[in-house]
Amino acid sequence: MSAFDGKQYVAGLTNAPGVYRMLAADGSALYVGKAGSLRKRVASYFSASPKGARIMSMLSQVASMEVTATRTEVEALLLENQLIKSLKPRYNVMLRDDKSYPFVLLTDQEWPRLGFHRGSRSIPGRYFGPYPNAGAVRDTLNLLHKLFRLRSCEDSVFRNRSRPCLQYQIGRCSAPCVGLVTQEEYDDAVRRVGLFLDGRSDELTGELTAAMERASQALEFEEAARLRDQVASIRSLQARQYVDGRVADLDVLACAMQGSDACVLLLAFRDGRNLGTRAFFPQTRGNEDPAEVLSAFVSQYYAEQPPPPEIVLDRAIEDAALLEQALTEAAGRRVRLRSSVRGDRAGYLDLATRNAALALASRVDSHSAQRARLEGLQELLGLDEPPQRIECFDISHTMGEATVASCVVFDGEGPVRGQYRRYNITGVTPGDDYAAMGQALMRRFRRAAEEGGVVPDVLLIDGGAGQVRQAREVLAEAGVADVALVGVAKGPERRPGEETLLLPDGREVRPGPASPGLQLIQQVRDEAHRFAITGHRGRRQKARSVSRLEDIPGIGPRRRGNLLRHFGGLAGLKAAGAEEIAQVEGISDALAERIYASLHGIDSV
Repeated sequence: MSAFDGKQYVAGLTNAPGVYRMLAADGSALYVGKAGSLRKRVASYFSASPKGARIMSMLSQVASMEVTATRTEVEALLLENQLIKSLKPRYNVMLRDDKSYPFVLLTDQEWPRLGFHRGSRSIPGRYFGPYPNAGAVRDTLNLLHKLFRLRSCEDSVFRNRSRPCLQYQIGRCSAPCVGLVTQEEYDDAVRRVGLFLDGRSDELTGELTAAMERASQALEFEEAARLRDQVASIRSLQARQYVDGRVADLDVLACAMQGSDACVLLLAFRDGRNLGTRAFFPQTRGNEDPAEVLSAFVSQYYAEQPPPPEIVLDRAIEDAALLEQALTEAAGRRVRLRSSVRGDRAGYLDLATRNAALALASRVDSHSAQRARLEGLQELLGLDEPPQRIECFDISHTMGEATVASCVVFDGEGPVRGQYRRYNITGVTPGDDYAAMGQALMRRFRRAAEEGGVVPDVLLIDGGAGQVRQAREVLAEAGVADVALVGVAKGPERRPGEETLLLPDGREVRPGPASPGLQLIQQVRDEAHRFAITGHRGRRQKARSVSRLEDIPGIGPRRRGNLLRHFGGLAGLKAAGAEEIAQVEGISDALAERIYASLHGIDSV
């Protein structure tokens, strides 16, 4: 294949703004970039000017290029973000964060629920956030439930209450489930929660103060006192968290780098409240400077999350004006990027900078230890290079009941939890761990062999010679080769560090607790054990819950379904009294008494 002629390609390009994509021979994306002038920007890669090692390495792999012209640079910026997210180019700075962001959710219902939400925004309602961490959401919810007493319970519980719950007793809910609050009063509380979460606290306190005065004039002193306490709580919060002379909505961002590792720390304020910090670790190639990483973070992060009116940065970044324009258009209001600040903002910036350095140092130390363990495992197993993918299988059951096999995955960075798998084992003799292991391995590797899926460099089996023999037979039958199979047998008295390893060449060794390779094996094996036990307990509890209802005379599939739907599950059913159970369709008073007695382990009369 002939080398890509960049100069010839540039000759046919337009001077319009747009996005360019550099592609490898296999069609994968190497780099995606934006340009105010496509011809000038792409030409700069193929000029005679000196370039860094990263750029030279990338250009040596370019087999073709594609461009998309846009009307404006802002459109190019937005398209660049979309393509980076979808194509995941090898040489772009990438924001890697597999956790979804937490929000406060106020549902759109007759009696709205106020609660914690993480994941896709498929539930109708208003989402406030995102918050840096779950603790910030829970602190906010704790305050709001005290002030406005909206319900937090799930719909299945709300629909089936016959008396107020504990939240009402401790003053955190107005008990709409049993009609202890009018629709008008509840709607007012919902609207006020919206004002608070929208950052309109001054408007809210003014409204509450006016309502307090009206209640006082009407001699409704208890209501006036309640409103007075709400106003005092909100004003106290404003006084404690005042920023730079006014209540602020802002994010503070600081970037720290060490080698190829980068950390961007986010310190968030909403309505003047400090919501805490969150550290992000973008994927880099090691040649970027902190300003480049920070610019990529701002572009990618706020393409997914609503920006606050002000974003404070620890350094000036390229295309700041363009990013401001794009964020302003996307948000429908003015968004400012600032890198030169004074007063409280400078203090918050210093705090973010120091925390970014600490978070990065902790991650680098963790990475160094992980690399040492991988290299130790390479030496222990006699591999040509450190393993890039490790899988471990474990079996969990109780006397053969509800057998579950787990498969956990580790790479060079640590656990890859999104690729963990559990296998419910069926059709084997209860307690036959060999057959259970064989079934799980066959289900994993037969599919990989048939579909050309990924296989591990190292396969760990929690067990001795019999388990390893079973695994070797399954791999041979599935046609999977080039996998280092290692058995991990527990040592005398099951002491950690004294495990015996059954190596691929047939040797049995005891590396000892000081071995970095064994420490990594222990970490992976313990994670597989934890994951298997969790799955087994869940399956066993589910089986026992269903069987407990099935064992009650007079309870068939239809009545069992009615009961579980009515109470939202077995926990809700156990919390109900016999009188409530008797209200379910098809349940007589006598049968309700039997159900109650059976679930609570007492003799029915």
